[in-house]
Amino acid sequence: MIEVEQRSRAFRLALFSLGWVFFVLGIIGAILPVMPTTPFMLIALWCFARSSRRFHGWLLHHKLFGPPLQSWERHGIIPLGAKIIAIASMVVSMIYVLGFTQTPGYLLAFMAITSTIGAVFILTRPHRGPE
Repeated sequence: MIEVEQRSRAFRLALFSLGWVFFVLGIIGAILPVMPTTPFMLIALWCFARSSRRFHGWLLHHKLFGPPLQSWERHGIIPLGAKIIAIASMVVSMIYVLGFTQTPGYLLAFMAITSTIGAVFILTRPHRGPE
């Protein structure tokens, strides 16, 4: 019983630590235009939800990051502006890699496939809450 409890505690500690790593990455993304913010904050929120009610609540009600996270958690909403920026970033990145690098074809295919999957996911999420 103690071994299971220790594993559970270690797992929660690992998730809590990852939550902070992703939170810091999200902060960096809020400052640097080349890194996203929202995906990192969503992962941090997920980690905190499974490791610390206190920090999950703190992030969910954070003055700056809380409102979009609440919209996501309640209704799976991705705001229209975020959708546009995300899709545009994918397109610009793909154009850059195609036009200005010597990336092997299999990596270009991988990038195109993962970008397409990401774009489909983003575009199929609502951008407004229920009326």
